[in-house]
Amino acid sequence: MPDTELLDTAVMAVLDGMVDLHVHSGPNPFPREFDHVEGARDAQRLNMAGMLVKSHHHNTVMDLLAMREQLADVKTQVFGGIALNSQIGGLNPDAAAMSLRMGGRAVWFPTFSSRRHLEAHPEGGGFPTASFELPNRIVEVRNPDGSLRDEVYEVLDLVAESDALLSAGHLYPDQILDIFTQARTRQVRRMVISHPNFVIDADPAQCREFVALGAFVEHEVGQYDPYGNKKWDPASLLDWIHAVGPEHTVLASDLGQHGRPMPVDAFLRVGRLLLDLGLAEADLHRMTVTNPSFLIGLSPDRP
Repeated sequence: MPDTELLDTAVMAVLDGMVDLHVHSGPNPFPREFDHVEGARDAQRLNMAGMLVKSHHHNTVMDLLAMREQLADVKTQVFGGIALNSQIGGLNPDAAAMSLRMGGRAVWFPTFSSRRHLEAHPEGGGFPTASFELPNRIVEVRNPDGSLRDEVYEVLDLVAESDALLSAGHLYPDQILDIFTQARTRQVRRMVISHPNFVIDADPAQCREFVALGAFVEHEVGQYDPYGNKKWDPASLLDWIHAVGPEHTVLASDLGQHGRPMPVDAFLRVGRLLLDLGLAEADLHRMTVTNPSFLIGLSPDRP
């Protein structure tokens, strides 16, 4: 067995300067393990270049502006964005424009309010409970005739204008394909689909279709961390990486929920597991540093 301390040092060297595109820090209606400032301070253990904080319910740019003084001495840059769920009016181009023009770096299509999410978790199974009753209406991205709603195109144009990150949220794979197809025609350069094997239920063949349109496939180390609520075998993550290619893959944490590990710890453990399974250090670096740096805009050109 390799020496754990030396292996941790090796993994830390590979992850140095990484970016986490999926952090569920607080404030939030759901209980959180840490807030944005605490998460950013802890991220300095890995010399993280950046982290993207996500709420299913509100524009996190406003949080970061309020925390600006607390973040002033933190090396890790923290970015915000907006998810187009019912709590902000659904497919609301005005809310998206406000977030982006105030410095937001990401727009998520519906997550908790998508029909797919509510179909997969009709009673919120596997998700924390809000501190108060949370209204949530389905946000549709298509008209009754199957065409994409006009607001979808408005949002895509806003994302293209800002050269921001477009996330597929928790939509059905066929909806994602339609939206990414239109996003590409509108010159959206930065696109991602999160946890295809959780909620969304997209297979590798479908993900290769998204990749052909310029998207990246994001997998969450929180799903594979043996010290978290482990449900997935790390070997299956390696299978996904091989199926889609590390050049099209991103690793993120999807952590911040109360009682779950800190993102840094999950990255170190899952990174170690992947290297032990035979993943090349260069591929781990690409998926945690190079690719997400482009997606969040720290690198102007596609790797």
